[in-house]
Amino acid sequence: MVDIASKILFHDRLRFAITVSGVAFAVALVFVQTGLFVGLLSSATVTIDRASADLWVTSRNTANVDFAIPFSENYVQRARSIPGVERADNLIVWFLRVSLPSGATEGLLVYALRDFQAWDLPWRVEEGDLNDLRRGRFFFLDESARRRFGEYGVGDFREVINRRLKIVGRTADAKSFTTTPMAFIDYRLAQELDPMSLGGRTTYMLVKLKPGADAGAVQAELRRRLPYNDVHTKSEWAKRSRDYWVESTGLGLNMYLTVFLGCLVGVVVVAQTLYTSVMDHFKEFATVKAIGGTNLEIYGIIAKQALIAAVSGFVVGALLCWGIRAPMGAMGLNLMISPTFALIVLLGTVVLCLLASTLSFRKIATMDPAMVFHG
Repeated sequence: MVDIASKILFHDRLRFAITVSGVAFAVALVFVQTGLFVGLLSSATVTIDRASADLWVTSRNTANVDFAIPFSENYVQRARSIPGVERADNLIVWFLRVSLPSGATEGLLVYALRDFQAWDLPWRVEEGDLNDLRRGRFFFLDESARRRFGEYGVGDFREVINRRLKIVGRTADAKSFTTTPMAFIDYRLAQELDPMSLGGRTTYMLVKLKPGADAGAVQAELRRRLPYNDVHTKSEWAKRSRDYWVESTGLGLNMYLTVFLGCLVGVVVVAQTLYTSVMDHFKEFATVKAIGGTNLEIYGIIAKQALIAAVSGFVVGALLCWGIRAPMGAMGLNLMISPTFALIVLLGTVVLCLLASTLSFRKIATMDPAMVFHG
């Protein structure tokens, strides 16, 4: 039976190539769309995931880490006095305007702390010493800013809200969902740059727990002492930030729709190809039934063809996506494909192709084997 399946499938090599191409296109579409979706969402919460804070204190109903709402910086004293809290610091996340040498102005997403190293921010320093941020009007700029700001080097100056700041360091991998370049500056400098909004105020409070501390108890006590703020665990805050972008931008619906279309294309191509193949070799299948072959054995032949097409198409589609990851990364697009997700796509491809093959089997199941003896 296996030999019959292979011979029928490879008899028309052009048809087989079209089938594999259709499946490969569907697989590549699912990989690219879902991989970009996951990559974008990882950018939306990259600072949350990387920071060593166990709890985040925000203003009430803050929807996303990028769009902060200021509150009194003095609240941090209440957090520091709670049993089980090892450290609590204020964090400012704020949008500022930077003037470029070209005369244009661009947005800048600023992260401001008194001690970045205590919170593992930024997590990848390419050049410079974070301790320099405390010594003057200095800032670190992420290398992704080159796409929006143009070339820059450590030692260059930029005007941020009409204040001349010196670039003293360079980071990597600090990208926001909005693609706004990210910078790291001293906490007091951020307040000095925008005193109307940030004077005596912060936008977040980072809380690190002592080893063995009850996170739920500390979270509840923080909520009691800060009734006008929200308190999230790291995972809760990351999920809230991701959900904001998925729900407010329609990104999730777009991803699901594209994946559905990719699956539909694969199923239609495989179903059409197998059905045409069955019709072209109708007498061969009738002969198998005439010599005693059961419907289950007939379906085994068709299923084998579908399985070969599924695996071949998956391999071609996966190799295609692997080949375009580097060029897409150079354009600032993060295509994230985990081994677990690749396995899910492989299993999904196999299942859909097997389902598509049932359309052909229905034709064979009602076939009269006596037709092989006619004329």
